[in-house]
Amino acid sequence: MNHKRTIKEHTILLDGNPEVIFPLLCPVRESEWIEPWKCEMIYSDSGFAEQDCIFQTDFPYGGPKDTWILCRYEKPTLVEFVRVNGIRAIRYTIILRQTGEGKTESDWRQVITGLNDQGDRFVEGLSDQELKHRMQMLKQKLNHYLTTGQMLKISDIKGQAQQEHQPDAR
Repeated sequence: MNHKRTIKEHTILLDGNPEVIFPLLCPVRESEWIEPWKCEMIYSDSGFAEQDCIFQTDFPYGGPKDTWILCRYEKPTLVEFVRVNGIRAIRYTIILRQTGEGKTESDWRQVITGLNDQGDRFVEGLSDQELKHRMQMLKQKLNHYLTTGQMLKISDIKGQAQQEHQPDAR
C-alpha cells in the first residue's frame, strides 16, 4: 500500500546571479537571511553545505525533528536535499537559472510522502496557498538580503503587512 504523496512546485525571481545566491542555500548560511532558521550540523568536512553533508532542524510547523541529507550539490545551479522525520519524507530540489543581468529564476520543488497515518494526514493538509505564501516570504527575505546584506526580520514583514492593510489616515 502506498502512503500519501504530493508534489509542490514554485518558481521565484531573485535579485542576483546564481554564483551569489547558491552559497546562501547552505544550512549554516541560511541563518544569515532566514529568521528563525537554526540547524545542527551533523556532518560536513567544510562546516558548510557540500555533497553528502547532514544536518538537523526542529521547527514546530514541520512535524518532529528533521534530518536532512544534501544528496546533490552542483555549483552554482542545483542543490537537492532528502529531508526525513518520523512522519514524512521530502525530496527538496532547488534549481537556479540566470535569466538576465543580475536576475535568477529559481525553481523550488518538493516531493512530500507520508510515512505513516500521521504523515498521510500531514500530506493531505498541505495547501498550495500555504506553499505560495511561504515562497513569497522566502523570496522577500532572500531578495532583501541580496540587495541590502541584512536579514529581513519577521517583525518588519508583519509591520509592512499591517501598514498595507491599514486604511489611509489622510
